[in-house]
Amino acid sequence: MDTLSYKTVSVNKENANKKWLVVDAEGQTLGRFASRVAMVLRGKHKASFTPHADTGDNVIVINAEKIVLSGNKELQKEYIRHTTYPGGQRSTTYAEMKSKHPERVIEKAVKGMLPKNKLGSELFRNLYVYAGTDHTHEGQKPESFNINSIK
Repeated sequence: MDTLSYKTVSVNKENANKKWLVVDAEGQTLGRFASRVAMVLRGKHKASFTPHADTGDNVIVINAEKIVLSGNKELQKEYIRHTTYPGGQRSTTYAEMKSKHPERVIEKAVKGMLPKNKLGSELFRNLYVYAGTDHTHEGQKPESFNINSIK
């Protein structure tokens, strides 16, 4: 009888084969777009996915100001934060956030879809969001990526 030895390979940060990907947010719906970006950051689109390690790719999002929301969310959506002082709850509407800091809209949506632990914080550092089409990561030779190809 043949004795074949099969071994499950656990990928770690050193042999994760990470890529740099450029994703265009123009015309994309915020929630679907953010969940797909979170999946790529986590590495779930790869066959070598390891739950406890940073095996995902680095994602550069361009055209953040051209993201869209469905329904009446443009008028109704609010971002709530707290200053940690009594009575310090502050809210910002989606329109205010999009006009002042359009990249934060995508950052907050993606961050909410990542794990709430040290790994999630580490994965979030692999996300780079820019309002226009220009970014500062040409030295990393990023590849263009169609985010809609992920299901």
